[in-house]
Amino acid sequence: MNRVIAGALRATGVGVVVLAVFVVVVGLPGWVLGVGLGQVGVLLPFVAATICAMVVMRVLGPVDRLVERLTQHRGTTPYSALAEAAARIRSGSPDSALPGLAEVLAEGTGAQRAVVWLAVSDRLVPAAVHPATGEDLGTAQNLAVLLERPDTDHVVPVVDGTELRAVLAIGKPGSAITPADQQLMRDLAGGAGMLLRGVAMNTELRERVRRADELARELARSRERLTSARDVERRRLVGELSHATTDRLSALRIALDGAREDLLSDAPDARRARAALDRARTGLEELLDRFRVIARGVYPAVLRDQGPANALDEVAADLDRDVDLRGGSAGRLSWEVESGIYYVAASAMQRLAERPGPALTVELSHSEGRFAVRVVDPEPSVSAGELRATLAGELERLAALGGDAGVAGEPGGALVLVASLPERLEPLVDVIRAGRA
Repeated sequence: MNRVIAGALRATGVGVVVLAVFVVVVGLPGWVLGVGLGQVGVLLPFVAATICAMVVMRVLGPVDRLVERLTQHRGTTPYSALAEAAARIRSGSPDSALPGLAEVLAEGTGAQRAVVWLAVSDRLVPAAVHPATGEDLGTAQNLAVLLERPDTDHVVPVVDGTELRAVLAIGKPGSAITPADQQLMRDLAGGAGMLLRGVAMNTELRERVRRADELARELARSRERLTSARDVERRRLVGELSHATTDRLSALRIALDGAREDLLSDAPDARRARAALDRARTGLEELLDRFRVIARGVYPAVLRDQGPANALDEVAADLDRDVDLRGGSAGRLSWEVESGIYYVAASAMQRLAERPGPALTVELSHSEGRFAVRVVDPEPSVSAGELRATLAGELERLAALGGDAGVAGEPGGALVLVASLPERLEPLVDVIRAGRA
C-alpha cells in the first residue's frame, strides 16, 4: 500500500512541476502580450518539454526524499541495490566495487554517510566511504568500538561462518533508523557477502604479503647485525692477543737469549744465567695468566655454566675496588644476549676500577622483554667520553645485536652506564618459518 501511495505522490509531484512549466512557458507569454505568437507559439511546447526534462532531473531527488519522509517508503530496494552492486562488480575488480556499494548503501537508507569496513587481522579498517571526503577514519578494534563512534548509528556485520569479514555502517544524524533501513542493510549484507568476503580475504592476503616482505627485510638486517657483531668480536680478539703477546713474548725471548749466551760463553756465569731464566719464568707465568684472562673474556666458563651475574661476580673478585652487584635475569637467555651485556659491564668495571674509590654499583635487570645492566660510579676518575672510547668495541657489538647503551654524568658527579638488549635477538626468523610451515 505504501508503494502505491508513494508512486501516486511521486507522480503528482512531478505532474505539478510539469504542468507549472507548461503554463509558464506556453500560456504566460500569450496572456501577458494579449496576442497570439504565430509560428513562434508552435515551438513553445517543444521548448517547454525540454525545460520540463531538465527541471524534473533537478527536482526528482527532493521529491523522492519528501515522499519517503511522508510514506516511509523508498524507491531503492534491496534487489535494485544488489543489482547495481553486481553491475559495478562486473565493470571492475571487487576493490573498485566497494565505493559503489557504499554509495548504494547511503542512497538506499537515506544516510548522510555510509562506510564499508573490512576485518583485517584483529581490527576493522575502512575500505570505502560515501560520500568520499578524504577524511582519515582510523581503525576500530571491534563492533562495540565502532558503534561508539559519533558518526555511526547502525551497523550490520558480514560473517563467514563464525569469522567476521566485513561491516556495513551508516550514519543518520538527526534521523531515525527505520525497520526498512535495517532490512535493506541485512539484505544488502547477505547478498554482497561473497563480494565482501573476497575483498576481505584479498586485503588480508595483501597485508600478509606486506608483512612477509617486512619480515624478510628485518631478517636481512638481523643477519647484517650478527655479521657485524662477529667482525667486532674478531677485531677485539685480535687486539687482545696482540696487546698480550707482543711485548711479553719479546721480553721472554730476550731473557732466554741472555741465559743462553751466559751458559754457552767461554766463561759461563751460572748466577747471571739463573737470573735470566728466573726473569723468563716470571714473564712466561705472566703470559699464561694473561692468556687465561683472555680466554675467560672470550668464552667465560662461569658465564656459560652459571650466567652473567656469577660471571660478573668473578670479574669483581679480581678488581682492586669493591663492587655492589645486584639483580640478575629471570632465567637463562641466549649466549649472544648474556655475553653482550656481560662484556659491556665487565669492561666498564675494569676501566672504572683502575683507581681506588667507593664501591661501584652494578645492577642487572630483566623486564619487559629486555635484559639490561646499570653501572654507577659515584666518584669516577674518567669522563663519560673516555669511558665510551674504552667501550667502543663492546658498544659496537651491542648495537650490532640490536641493543642500545648510554653513558652520562649525573648532577651529583656520578657516572652512569646503562646498556640493554632484547631477550630474543631473532624472533622474526621463527615467525617467518612458522608462516611458511
